[in-house]
Amino acid sequence: LPVEVAVLGMSTGLGAQAPTTPQAPQAPRSQATFRVAIDYVTTDVIARNNQDQFVADLTKNDFEIYEDGVKQDITSLTLVHGGRVHNLASPPPPAQEEGLILPVSRPRNDTAGRIFLIIVDDLHLDFRNTGRIRDLFKRISKTLVHEGDMFSIVSTGPSSLAIDPTYDRKVLDEAIKKITGNGLEPSEIIQGAEGADGPSEVRYRAHVSFSTAYDMLTQMEKINNRRKAVIWVSNGFDFNPFAESRLGEDPVFGGRFGQTREEGKEQQGMTNQNQFADADLARELSELTRTANRANATLYTIDPRGLVAGSDLDETLDPVEFGEHIRKTQDSLRVLAEQTGGIAVVNQNNFDKALKRIDAETSDYYMVGYSSTNPDPLKRTRKIEVKLVNRPGVSVWSRTSYSLRPTPQAPK
Repeated sequence: LPVEVAVLGMSTGLGAQAPTTPQAPQAPRSQATFRVAIDYVTTDVIARNNQDQFVADLTKNDFEIYEDGVKQDITSLTLVHGGRVHNLASPPPPAQEEGLILPVSRPRNDTAGRIFLIIVDDLHLDFRNTGRIRDLFKRISKTLVHEGDMFSIVSTGPSSLAIDPTYDRKVLDEAIKKITGNGLEPSEIIQGAEGADGPSEVRYRAHVSFSTAYDMLTQMEKINNRRKAVIWVSNGFDFNPFAESRLGEDPVFGGRFGQTREEGKEQQGMTNQNQFADADLARELSELTRTANRANATLYTIDPRGLVAGSDLDETLDPVEFGEHIRKTQDSLRVLAEQTGGIAVVNQNNFDKALKRIDAETSDYYMVGYSSTNPDPLKRTRKIEVKLVNRPGVSVWSRTSYSLRPTPQAPK
């Protein structure tokens, strides 16, 4: 959720002014500066009836919004229906002088239907699935991105995509031809170098992906009063994959074959350190979702692997360990989506149905805005709740929290 902070400076001269003479130059007047910070919050709301149809006739009086349990005054309400923007609660017109008649002002609508950021996480996409991945993006181009939608594309790896916001859908079609999976094979993870935090290459690739998404989400904060959808195509993340296979344990007696006692102790220490891998991943995912919520961006994560039955035939893996790895990667995508109000398209092959749902959610919604009455700047994360009054049979969905931007550190 974008939190716009308006800073107002007011200067007041203190002390009376004395006449100046050449012998007694006037001393500079002291000034006092007062600053006022106002947090303006916007959140998008989806209203549906019992038949799961969007309800487009709600007014400002139908909504109530609460921040940390305190009711807020709604100052703006915008309806986006079928990609068209309708301003339902605009500021009152300026006062008119007697005898002067001004024409009624009309709100200006942006020509952009919707705003999409497409992240091609090729560092976490299988090379063997390149054909399937490109087919998925062709479906995205056909089903999701329409004329009038503004979109940008960025990749995390060697597909080398960095396309600035554009309306030209031909750019997306050309970019699809360059998409190539470059994810690590299980054998490369198992035989790869180990660091203090586990597989070095696994951590490095994850941090590149997270940094790419973080930078793009930070840029999206500058776009206000619009619903921004992030389509993140990835196989997901696991900071400690195939842990037992990486240790080379004997399936009968345990421990690594030919391992000395000292090597066993060293390996045991590495195992203990890897126990924190899940906590590290959860922390980084949490930071990403907070950034997305500040930008009022919804993450829709898509796993192009679809239904995963088992590992490839040329990969000798423990089925239980492989299943655990798949579960963790899919759960990471679920966290990113669910914590930002999106959906995770994982463990399913019906991509068309999922894309149509994303299309509907990004085409029909309300944008509600209010000025927060919470004066405590130390309250970084705040819970919000949107309710409907006198509209039985209609349910609403909205974000449940937002976080303030970190306070910049003063220079030393």
